[in-house]
Parts: sequence; C-alpha cells; structure tokens
Amino acid sequence: MKFDPGFDLRLRERSLGFDYGEGVFGPEPEYRSLDAIRPSLKDDQCNGPDPVYGIVMDVGEKIDRADLDRRMLLFGAVAYTAGRLGEELVRSQGHAHHISPHCGWSTPELFEIWDGNAIIYMQEFTTDEPGRCIAITAKPGEVVVVPPGWAHAVINADPENYMVFGAWCDRQYGFVYDGVRAHGGLAYFPVLAKGDEITWVANPRYKRNDLHVRSARCYPDLGLTSRVPIYRQYKSDPESVAWVSDPGRFSERWKPFEP
Repeated sequence: MKFDPGFDLRLRERSLGFDYGEGVFGPEPEYRSLDAIRPSLKDDQCNGPDPVYGIVMDVGEKIDRADLDRRMLLFGAVAYTAGRLGEELVRSQGHAHHISPHCGWSTPELFEIWDGNAIIYMQEFTTDEPGRCIAITAKPGEVVVVPPGWAHAVINADPENYMVFGAWCDRQYGFVYDGVRAHGGLAYFPVLAKGDEITWVANPRYKRNDLHVRSARCYPDLGLTSRVPIYRQYKSDPESVAWVSDPGRFSERWKPFEP
C-alpha cells in the first residue's frame, strides 16, 4: 500500500483480504456481495464485480487491545475492488450510525486512505430533506471525518485500481439503512460519464440540495496531525482520537462543523 497503516497490516496479494504481522490481531475478512448493496444503487439490476469489497473490523496491535476495549474504540480496514457497478463507481451502499448505547450518540467516523483514490460522500439526513450534501476526494495519506449522525458512503474514485482505507469507529458501531433504502440510495449517485469523468446524478426521491465537492482537509481542530498514520496517532496520544467514541466532548464543535 502507498501509505503506511501505522502497524503491520498488509493487503493480501490478488485478493480483497488482509494479512496480519506478528503482534497484530484481526478477524478473517468479510466480503460484501453486489446483491448486498443493490438496494442503494442507481440501477439495482446492474452488473459489476462481485464481491465489491472486503472488510476486517477490530484490528490492531495485541498490546493495545485492552486499552481499545476500555476506550470503546475500534479500528477497521477495507479493500475495494476495481471496476464499476453499471454506470456507477464501486462503492458501499450508504448508511448512518445507530445511537451507541455507551455514549448516546450516532458516532462520527475517521477515515484514512492507504491506496488508490477515494471519495467519501456524506449528507446530514436520510429524510426527504437531506441537508448539506458533501463529497470529499482523498488520496493516500489523507483523512476525512464524517460528523455524528451524518449518512455516508465510501467510493472508489478510480475504476482501474483497487482502493484501500482504514477507519477509527466506535466499538458499539451499528449501521442504520432504513432511510437510505427507503429513498433508493443516498441523495447523489457517482456516475462515470464518457472518458471516465465523474458526474453526480441527483436522486429524485430527495429534495434537491446543492452538492459541494471538496478536497480532503486537515483537522487540527480535532487534534489530528497531518500525514501521521491515525493508528500511530492513537499510539502516541490516545486522546487524539478519543472523540470518535466520545463525541460529546466536542458537542459544541459539531454543530457548525464542516467536513
């Protein structure tokens, strides 16, 4: 991978799985099928690669395991295949996070791109009024924060190559799909036009709000350091990512937050 994950985690050759080095724990990969994400695609009968991506949730260094449990933090890694889903880019189906029992929040998520080119699309709500709609492009070494409560999907922006990323999540994470599936997807679909130019097609089941496409930014306001792997930031200062599972510590900051 082009960017160091910060611990001995490797993409398995010719697959969407991961291998763990000495002193690293993690599960066998789970694979998301095309059928699993059809309910949120622009064309739910399209052809495309299958599986779409591989995911391992709860990975890290064995020495950190008890501390991660105590802090209610969980680290995950995901590998997306190349290709396209009909007219669309390879992506996840989109979801919001459920209310985490230990903190009472729909918790945020911190993404870090390790290989390929990504887009993290997010919207404030999954009601007919989606609120702010933002798509953030990110390259290896860049991070993206999805604020509490926002629905989101991760997209492989390059149909010719794999895309790999890691993410800090809440340990009691859970996905809420109801609003997304009721609208046949999120408020915008990432479609590949001629020449592989990415265009955004509005989902007519939502009220039309403008989409803002931005590059990834730095987040010193959240205590993050640029270009330092987010797992290594946890190792050196666990408080730097503690807001992922304890967003209430920044309760006033989230209201005007711009991803």
